Amino acid sequence: MALTAGDVLDRIKKNLGVPWQVNTTRDTYKAGGPDTVVTGVATTVMSTFDQVRRAHADGLNFILTHETTYWNDRDLLDGLADDPVYKAKSEFCAKNNIVIHRFHDNLHAMRPDFTFQALMRVTGWTQYESPAGSRRFTLPETTLGALAADIAKRLGSKALRVVGDPAAKVSKAQMGVGYGMPRAAGDVDVVMSGEAQETDGAVDNTEYVLDAAALGVAKGQIILGHAISEEPGMEDCAEWLRGFITEVPVKLVRAGEPYWPG
Repeated sequence: MALTAGDVLDRIKKNLGVPWQVNTTRDTYKAGGPDTVVTGVATTVMSTFDQVRRAHADGLNFILTHETTYWNDRDLLDGLADDPVYKAKSEFCAKNNIVIHRFHDNLHAMRPDFTFQALMRVTGWTQYESPAGSRRFTLPETTLGALAADIAKRLGSKALRVVGDPAAKVSKAQMGVGYGMPRAAGDVDVVMSGEAQETDGAVDNTEYVLDAAALGVAKGQIILGHAISEEPGMEDCAEWLRGFITEVPVKLVRAGEPYWPG
């Protein structure tokens, strides 16, 4: 029997390890539906048109995306009916039998969470986590500048941002992914995540780190970019899917870094 999008989703739910969150507004179909026959599965951190087009070129018509398809958290279509970008993207999906389903809340509910495990793996931090599962790390002492350069090289980033004195000695680190920037105050030298609000937030890390640097206190903040921080998790997600989706190809369609230095 042909494998359908609904079959793929059922297997994901069966292998998730935690109950599927049925009330989430995120993890739903964004294009196509459960009856579509699947020719291949693509995982990606964001389902931009380029990602959709590249998946289609590789014969992958079920796209499991971590982030949004239509540019807002619920993928609401209010005001988009006549938008040329929306029309071109949605029409391409319909014409080419593309199914897009988001995999966000339920992925983060998994234990372990692929996004953290994969980012630790790619940065080389796994062995330094203490205690296990805390997402806090005791790294070999280095400078903030050297640490940021090493991370940029490992992630292939050309637009990574760093706050703090590059010569500051750091070893105690805490990691987040996506929007989850840890607090720089307290018993930590450097915090790292995908992105963060600069001011007027619950915790203004950027200003705190600048003040610390001015006072000679070793503190740093590394801002990776949202997609860069979570893309390794979707690579591990593809590997996980291959364990129970064997009838069709499963492949990461890499988004890479959306930013470039001006």
